[in-house]
Amino acid sequence: MERPDSLSSSDEEDDRHTLIEQNDRKPPNSTRSTFHIDDDDVGHRNNEFRSRIRPRFSSFNSLNKRYLFAIFLPLVIVVLYFSVDVRNLFSTNFSGIRFDSLSDRLRESELRALYLLRKQQLGLFTLWNQTFHDSSSISSNSSSSSNNSSIETQQNLLLEDLKFSVLRQISLNKEIQQVLLSPHRSGNSSSTGLESDSDDPSLGGFGLNRCGKVDQKFSQRKTIEWKPNSNKFLFAICLSGQMSNHLICLEKHMFFAALLNRVLVIPSSKVDYQYNRVLDIEHINKCLGRKAVIAFEEFAEGKKNRMHINRFICYFSLPQPCYVDDEHIKKLKGLGITMGKLESAWVEDVKKPSKRTVQDFLSKFSSSDDVIAIGDVFFADVEKEWVLQPGGPLAHKCNALIEPSRLIMLTAQRFIQTFLGRNFVALHFRRHGFLKFCNAKQPSCFFPIPQAADCIIRVVERSNAPVIYLSTDAAESETGLLQSLVMLNGKTVPLVKRPARNSAEKWDALLYRHGLEGDSQVEAMLDKTICAMSSVFIGAPGSTFTEDILRLRKDWGSASSCDEYLCQGEDPNFIADNE
Repeated sequence: MERPDSLSSSDEEDDRHTLIEQNDRKPPNSTRSTFHIDDDDVGHRNNEFRSRIRPRFSSFNSLNKRYLFAIFLPLVIVVLYFSVDVRNLFSTNFSGIRFDSLSDRLRESELRALYLLRKQQLGLFTLWNQTFHDSSSISSNSSSSSNNSSIETQQNLLLEDLKFSVLRQISLNKEIQQVLLSPHRSGNSSSTGLESDSDDPSLGGFGLNRCGKVDQKFSQRKTIEWKPNSNKFLFAICLSGQMSNHLICLEKHMFFAALLNRVLVIPSSKVDYQYNRVLDIEHINKCLGRKAVIAFEEFAEGKKNRMHINRFICYFSLPQPCYVDDEHIKKLKGLGITMGKLESAWVEDVKKPSKRTVQDFLSKFSSSDDVIAIGDVFFADVEKEWVLQPGGPLAHKCNALIEPSRLIMLTAQRFIQTFLGRNFVALHFRRHGFLKFCNAKQPSCFFPIPQAADCIIRVVERSNAPVIYLSTDAAESETGLLQSLVMLNGKTVPLVKRPARNSAEKWDALLYRHGLEGDSQVEAMLDKTICAMSSVFIGAPGSTFTEDILRLRKDWGSASSCDEYLCQGEDPNFIADNE
């Protein structure tokens, strides 16, 4: 997961240099004349002339040959003395001698062409084997699964890979032709007269850039203006799951606050995460062009510590009102917040959320009260396509409203510059606690490592990336096996993880100086940021961590046509029984 193959470009140059050194012996030059006249009449006259003058000059030649040699030899020695550095001529150091003759350039181009032909042969063998592997995989899946859309997806991917591989071989063949033609180009001319534009189609229109960026069509976004009343507030409450779930919950709260024309209050770190360590609230307000989001501390100061939630209107009624437990209610009261009784707007279960429209929401949650809360809304399904569009549903002048802080962004960029470079694949390899979670789903999303490695290799091959960034909670035993199996064209593709703190490395100095090192949420957000900046991303199906990365990639315009979930379109080739 574009060509020529940047993966092996440096290796090609090394191999070519080695081949040239081993074979850099100048062949004997032919003394044959370039012009040859074959005419019987002219030959007959020449023979007659030579037969007449030979008797006259034969005696003169034999008499003066020795004298002529004695006269010209000193002249030749003098010319050689002044025109040649004799010391360097007989020196054993031949590094300065250049072989610029046509024969040398021909030899060099032939060796280069042979190397490229060998590379093309290996590429065609790989294509042949991969085609049979994919065909057999699709056949086995079609016999064991009735999911026609999944089979069709696999067939489309196989066809795309086949088309791309053929185009890459065409491109390589064109490169071989150019190498063989290069010695015949004279002077500064780039043409030999042997190229034929009519027979040499341009490859640019065939999509050699296999993993290009996805056009998110930002100009076609459907948005609303968030114009809050400065005295009306929506109190955000997010409880379900980890940080990624909470960020999705906050994003939905922002949408609802915009619909209700209210200022959103970010939760206190005493009852939720320390959002100010991973997010920049002021960034959100700058993007919106107005103050629409405030921290809990600012809200408390404005209310002079007389904080009261006027109405607690629950979006979800099941399995408990507002999806808020008694422990959280106690924490809120511990902050000095008073509230009335929780009331349900409708019957709504977090396990089976109903699709709702903006009109549905406004009819139940519009209120003239100063401060309201609607509970956890992570599972809420209101205008889903609108909310999930690139850039989100709100009008703003930035790429994304909810994004990592500036310090985390800079740290991610420095890590990429240090370890990864511009072109890399990012892999979110979720394993801890994922086996039971995935096996409860149909189909399962937990793949054996050898099967996962095959899927990863296919994406890496399409992207032509030399390295993989690994974001994982897997044990060393699993990542070690995965590393040993991720090989392409006989070479290991490195799996890079963030190393432990080392004072000799400066890529993480910003986090260290601001006291953010060692914070698990900061590190998780840093992982997300690196993955969101990758050329191609492979995600874990069913993971909100992956979904938040995909959101950032859409918002930032970094999403690739090769982005996919791990082993997308496949089922695990082995699934354990349930307990």
